[in-house]
Amino acid sequence: MADITTYFLEMLSPSAIRSKAPVTGLDILHCEIKIPEYNRFLYELVGKHWKWRDRLSWSNQEWDLFVHDPSLETWVAYFRGAPAGYYELQQQEEGDVEIVSFGLAPLFIGKGIGGFFLSHALQRAWSYADTTRVWVHTCSEDHPNALHNYLARGLRLYKEINQTTT
Repeated sequence: MADITTYFLEMLSPSAIRSKAPVTGLDILHCEIKIPEYNRFLYELVGKHWKWRDRLSWSNQEWDLFVHDPSLETWVAYFRGAPAGYYELQQQEEGDVEIVSFGLAPLFIGKGIGGFFLSHALQRAWSYADTTRVWVHTCSEDHPNALHNYLARGLRLYKEINQTTT
């Protein structure tokens, strides 16, 4: 059995963003052409090490529906041409924008990329006309610095849920 804590964080104003400086060699591109197989690849590349499992059993049809949802955007960080990480943003009701996925591939962790990449995600979330709140969740099984990065960029913790899993 393992104890897992899920942390829910939010930001209520774009003025709360505490940005990090750009990283030389890092390009962040919007996936304007939606390719479910690429999102699946990114999910596994980033999440495998952190036991992301929610979407592993999804069928091709489920991936297709998710990725082609018009409220979803995917952004990919490339470091010197290699995919280093990604984030997905989803516009929700009443001005909420969820950072559905955010992370770096293990090879790129600890290179100073995460802070700037998260700053980019937050700025993009606030760029939508009706945004009133940006939120994300992470858990104690994620990278040990994930929660710190979210807090350091200006998100605030609003809820914690503790669970024991088998």
